Amino acid sequence: MKKVIIRGDPGIRRGATIELDGEEVICFSIDRQGDYHGPERPQLWCTVGTEDEREAFEKRDFVPHFLDTVAVDAEALTVISKRPSSS
Repeated sequence: MKKVIIRGDPGIRRGATIELDGEEVICFSIDRQGDYHGPERPQLWCTVGTEDEREAFEKRDFVPHFLDTVAVDAEALTVISKRPSSS
C-alpha cells in the first residue's frame, strides 16, 4: 500500500484502477484537496494498493503515516478504469 498525490484531476473515483510505476493498483480511498483555498489545480490524495491488500485497508491494519508517498501529475497517470465495475 502507498499514498499517491495526484496533481490535477484525472476523473477517477474510489475503486478506480490506475497504473503506477508499471503496476496496476486500486484506489481504496481518495481525498480531494485544494478546491477552494489552495493550489491552482486540485490534488487527489489517494491510498492505493493491490487486491491482496484490500482486506488490510478495510480492517485498518496499517499506519497511514508510515506509507510511502509518491506524487504524480494527472497527465502522466494511466487510468485503466475510472470507477469500479458493477457486479
